[in-house]
Amino acid sequence: MFEKLEEIQDRYKAIEQDMARQETLADMEIYKRLAKEYNELKEIVETYQTWKKKGEEIEKLLEMARHEREEDLRELAREEAERIEQEKKKLEEELRERLLQKHTKQAKSMFLEIRAGTGGEEAALFARDLFAMYMKYAEQKKWKTETISTSLSDLGGIKEVVLAIESKGAYNTLMHESGVHRVQRVPVTEAQGRIHTSTVTVAVFPEPEEVELHINQEDLRIDVFRSSGPGGQHVNTTDSAVRITHLPTGIVVTCQDEKSQHKNKAKAIRVLRARLKEKLEIEKEQEISEERKKQVGTGERSERIRTYNFPQGRVTDHRIGLTLYKLQNILDGDLDDIIMPLQTHFQSEALKRDT
Repeated sequence: MFEKLEEIQDRYKAIEQDMARQETLADMEIYKRLAKEYNELKEIVETYQTWKKKGEEIEKLLEMARHEREEDLRELAREEAERIEQEKKKLEEELRERLLQKHTKQAKSMFLEIRAGTGGEEAALFARDLFAMYMKYAEQKKWKTETISTSLSDLGGIKEVVLAIESKGAYNTLMHESGVHRVQRVPVTEAQGRIHTSTVTVAVFPEPEEVELHINQEDLRIDVFRSSGPGGQHVNTTDSAVRITHLPTGIVVTCQDEKSQHKNKAKAIRVLRARLKEKLEIEKEQEISEERKKQVGTGERSERIRTYNFPQGRVTDHRIGLTLYKLQNILDGDLDDIIMPLQTHFQSEALKRDT
């Protein structure tokens, strides 16, 4: 972390020198660009310089405590050094948070999308289990949730569900849940009692503000049809379900949970906007650094990230090699024992990369 801070400080000083040059002052566009970067670095550099000064003060006080003849003065110097050490630790934590800010996204709300993968009906039943797990976790965190769209299987499993979560901290907490979740257990549909392996895909993405991403209406194909999912007497009686296809990208969003076609369309547009923004950001990231993708993984949904082994009561997160023998607790929504180590790991990875 401190190597990065030294690099930032060096860059800050270099910008300061560049801004003072006559040729820079003569080119307003260059000056504005440098001034913007200078202001972005200023606060973290000043905090880092304060942190270093605190270290120097502590050294002087400890030196005084070692050589001062009066015991009272030695004790006073040690106490003052301890007080400044606490201030220094707070500054260090602040520096760590500032370095990580670039690698986090502040979103008022987000979408959690769960889809049954390989495994047929068993995959759909496990998707239902994961949906319940995340709902319990959201309840613990007191997050506001809204089910946007649901598609059920014949045995009451979930083929696909999209959940909206409204909370500023939700996306940064759940962002590492994206990927393939694998389950190993004896399916309720299996008479022979053999262990099967099925998969479920989870995707997590922030909901962008409407002004962040404009969608041209001419790029959309909107189809309406009769609902085939939950809805009781309204199923197959009205064309309330909506399917929106974004023609340039081929992204398709279907929503049929509401009785109103208008409400289904509004929800589908929300999900479409988020998926489009996610697609654009992934493409941009891939363009910026193919090397980074090789080093830390693509983060794409096709990657297996976690295995839930029911016979052993085990959950393993393959990205960090974490294994916990508390499967039922995790399915009951106690996810912090997985999420916190994941956050620590990815924060550490972020600090290794250029800030």
